[in-house]
Amino acid sequence: MRDRFSIAALSAGVALGLAAPAMATDLEVTHWWTSGGEAAAVAEFAKAFDATGNKWVDGAIAGGGNTARPVMVSRITGGSPMGAFQFNTGRQAEELIEAGLLRDLTDVATKEKWAEVIRPKSLLDGCTVDGKVYCVVVNIHSWQWLWLSNKAFADAGVPVPKNWDEFVAAAPALEAKGIIPLAVGGQPWQTTGAFNVLIPAIAGKDIFLKVYQDKDASVAAGPEIAKVFKAADDARRMSKGSNVQDWNQATNLVITGKAGGQIMGDWAQGEFQVAGQVAGKDYTCLPGLGVNELISTGGDSFYFPKLEDAEKSAAQEVLASTMLSPATQVAFNLKKGSVPVRGDVDLAAANDCMKKGLEILAAGNIIPDTNQLMTEDSNNQLNDLFVQFFSTPSMTPEDAQKRYAEIIANAD
Repeated sequence: MRDRFSIAALSAGVALGLAAPAMATDLEVTHWWTSGGEAAAVAEFAKAFDATGNKWVDGAIAGGGNTARPVMVSRITGGSPMGAFQFNTGRQAEELIEAGLLRDLTDVATKEKWAEVIRPKSLLDGCTVDGKVYCVVVNIHSWQWLWLSNKAFADAGVPVPKNWDEFVAAAPALEAKGIIPLAVGGQPWQTTGAFNVLIPAIAGKDIFLKVYQDKDASVAAGPEIAKVFKAADDARRMSKGSNVQDWNQATNLVITGKAGGQIMGDWAQGEFQVAGQVAGKDYTCLPGLGVNELISTGGDSFYFPKLEDAEKSAAQEVLASTMLSPATQVAFNLKKGSVPVRGDVDLAAANDCMKKGLEILAAGNIIPDTNQLMTEDSNNQLNDLFVQFFSTPSMTPEDAQKRYAEIIANAD
């Protein structure tokens, strides 16, 4: 049974301020962007918002979404909401919307024609409940990437792999030089994310959709997913010795040549950029693990709690508009490593990896992000399973797949 926030009783006491003339004010914005690349990106939002005469009050919460989300929800349900907060695009804010605690942005979305400029359409759909728009989606983040250290493979005396099979085959040469083949951090979502990247790469897009969109437990228990668990078994063997916790620490192992590669979303590009590394020269990116070139249309969205303060309510609308403006979209996403949600912006400055993503997106080779298809409760169950699988060598792929199929059977 899904865990639900105990918020219905609290919603009645929070009211949206009446429309008022726009006046400059401070607005606290909470998020979990604390790595070097993320901080550089979020600074672009702050700069653009401050330029409107308002002031961005940064409320960064370290530790990632699993740490930050409960804190944000507790503040909103406890009657001490921030001005705006970041969640992953998808179903994470459903309970808060149902309880009436979040602002309806439909008027802003209609006035600024979000439906015409945001692409793909599924992104705006992820912000829409019962025909009303509740969030501003700010980027397209895709998990489907294998990031490779050109230095690590040169040091090991083997060519930079072109696909997952070549990467696995190169692992012994890396290990012989004391290089970790695959960097994986200890945050629970990292191992689940890696597995979910392996599914469309190894088993294909249709299998991915049957499992996560259709919740087909028979497919989850079947031979195609068994192949994915075999690949995940290779991944956990290659990741032995990573000994880091945060995702950006794992990325740094790749940047410094201490690890051969990392399965991670395109936000890793922000870390390569801060480190002064150049795509194609210092590192290589393989969308779809070089096997099946597609990307998922996940990302980040900002929601706005209902506030009693009319000035802050007006500032919320300014912030929503600012985040989606063409100039801000380009400045933010170039530093975040993600792709703008607007289809009408100039990305001439995009690097080789971002251009690959844009080409895949333009070709329509996309899949929904799991956050758009699965509830937070179901995703957390998967996190628990894959943390155990990656940390327990005695757990067989067959046993893990059986538990995986049970989670899918009970997902909603």
